[in-house]
Amino acid sequence: MRHRQRGASLPETAVVIAVVLALMFGIIDFGRALYTYGFVAQLARQGARWAIVRGSQCTKLDNCPAQSGSTDIQPYIQSLSEGATNAGSLTANLQFPSCPNGAPASDAPGCIAEVTVTYPFQFMLPYLPKAQITMSSTSEMVISQ
Repeated sequence: MRHRQRGASLPETAVVIAVVLALMFGIIDFGRALYTYGFVAQLARQGARWAIVRGSQCTKLDNCPAQSGSTDIQPYIQSLSEGATNAGSLTANLQFPSCPNGAPASDAPGCIAEVTVTYPFQFMLPYLPKAQITMSSTSEMVISQ
């Protein structure tokens, strides 16, 4: 009876190790995804702050004024890239969606600056070929001065 069971543990071990490694690398990759989303959210907050500081009272020395659809915010957001993110893949969009009392949307005090940052996240898992998630976060702040 013992003769027939010799070597039976090798295939079982291979299956268990494959499952454990897949689970471990899956946890690592989803951790990377969570980190990247938090980083994109932080970039959106920093971009919104950049926009409200450069809102209504800004000089040309500061590469201003911040305007809707401005391309000035893109290099700023990309300069903040760190870690595993690719700076060239970060995109930022600045809009001024509304102002108080029905005033036209602009970069005036009281208006809202809205920054949306997107980043295409690529999984490294070999069993998720070319799986990609577009991470996006929007932040709004009010121009105070």
